[in-house]
Amino acid sequence: MPPDTSLHHDAVVIGGSYAGLSAALQLARARRRVAVVDAGRRRNRAAAHAHGFLGQDGREPGAIVAEARDQLLAYPTVAWIEGEAAAARKAGTGFEIETGDGRRLRSRRLVLATGVVDELPDIPGLAERWGRSVAHCPYCHGYEMGDGPIGVLASSELSMHHALMLPDWGETVLFTNDVFTPDGEQSAALARRGVRVESQRVMRISGERADMELADGRTVRLTGLMTLTRTRMATPLAGQLGCALADGPTGAFVETGMTKETSVPGVFACGDLARAAGSVALAVGDGAMAGAGAHQSMIFRPD
Repeated sequence: MPPDTSLHHDAVVIGGSYAGLSAALQLARARRRVAVVDAGRRRNRAAAHAHGFLGQDGREPGAIVAEARDQLLAYPTVAWIEGEAAAARKAGTGFEIETGDGRRLRSRRLVLATGVVDELPDIPGLAERWGRSVAHCPYCHGYEMGDGPIGVLASSELSMHHALMLPDWGETVLFTNDVFTPDGEQSAALARRGVRVESQRVMRISGERADMELADGRTVRLTGLMTLTRTRMATPLAGQLGCALADGPTGAFVETGMTKETSVPGVFACGDLARAAGSVALAVGDGAMAGAGAHQSMIFRPD
């Protein structure tokens, strides 16, 4: 079947953060017509510094994204569209994307890099410290919390995993917060790792870092706090397109194959949207694979 000449772009990438920029770069370097639609809501926008990303360790996240965008826009086949991708659907041999301000884009391939939204435990003082002295990833932020005491605020039994990891970064305190009670085997594992357990309910978080004010009137002062969030997809686009989803430990994510193609042919997904856990480094790698996968699909599986 000949290609649909009404399609305006070879690929539309939805999401202009680390994964989306990386995907678009592969396509641009293959001299493909690419449009990036970005609503400007990076998951790590509250963080002052990014860590664990080779060559960029300790840099301000927004600066990494801004430089990457400038480098991408140097390619003449790239268009940047600021705004929300409100809807996406199959249209003929390709896809149609409708933006929040009513524009319609057509493309042969679609890359979803829209990320996820963190749903924080409802404790006064936590949201204000999110991305600074409160975080979810030890590899991203644990080192900067010093050698402790570092807290783990339980959000489910999965917080055991956090609590058993954190002693490698510093003295660790697990706040069970009425979420779960470690059984005998779990208590023994925590003891072997030197983790102290606080069973009192956390009433609020205060102080310059993360002072845990407990129901019995005590305050436990910390150098930082880790907690697992629940996550939800930042947009409904994957569902609109009919992409298969999988249940991860903190929320659903889009299932993909080795080339990051979803269950819907021609739709690729990358970054935190398409894996059970994420980081800047993983998002960039995911995006590179998705961009290359989308490009090669146009060569070896033409419309």
